[in-house]
Amino acid sequence: MTPPPDTAPDPAHSTTGSTTFSAAAWTASAVTREAIDALPFVRGLGDGSLDRDRFVYYLAQDAHYLEDYARALATAAVMAETVDDLAFFAGSARDSILVERDLHRRHVGDIARHPASPTCLAYTSYLLGVAHTQGYPELVAALLPCFWIYSDVGTRLLERAGALQGHPYADWIGMYADESFTAATSTARAIADRVAAGAGEPTLRRMHAAFARATTFEWMFWDAAWRRETWPS
Repeated sequence: MTPPPDTAPDPAHSTTGSTTFSAAAWTASAVTREAIDALPFVRGLGDGSLDRDRFVYYLAQDAHYLEDYARALATAAVMAETVDDLAFFAGSARDSILVERDLHRRHVGDIARHPASPTCLAYTSYLLGVAHTQGYPELVAALLPCFWIYSDVGTRLLERAGALQGHPYADWIGMYADESFTAATSTARAIADRVAAGAGEPTLRRMHAAFARATTFEWMFWDAAWRRETWPS
């Protein structure tokens, strides 16, 4: 499939007046988010028709991804500007390993049998690169799509599915449509909006670029799972 454009708004026109960073970034990502909704993996996940092998592949990659995502979250905790931010990112790092690991183990078993894919490695390398070469605002912006895209997709899949009884992927949909995950997403958005409000235009540009790039990686991650992407041999 053709990837969506990796675009970001002009911060000079997107963070003025009543428009927040997160609102502007979300609006600018509309094409990418529509492309995510159109992915056969996401459609099959929602209606339960997704091949089991593809789901297992995806969860194995997600397990690899979350190890480094947790490291990026922990770095955000170290860089945090307030005690509340520190607590949020440290707690999110812990949850990404302990809570979601149970889901992976139930469906995949031995994660080590599945090497990280090129897309998985590219996404985590990007996040860790931002964590170690850019500032706190840019890192917060790069981490936000993983919260927000999953919350958005999970919530809407639940609305379409209705009762999840008998749904083969009920535990996945239920996890990301859960109120606690919605609340965590709202906190991540509020942090991004706060740091953006105090940032200069160069930093805002980098924040928007980071959000757009990470959102594109979310599309790539699910697309790679559908293709069961492998390394060239």
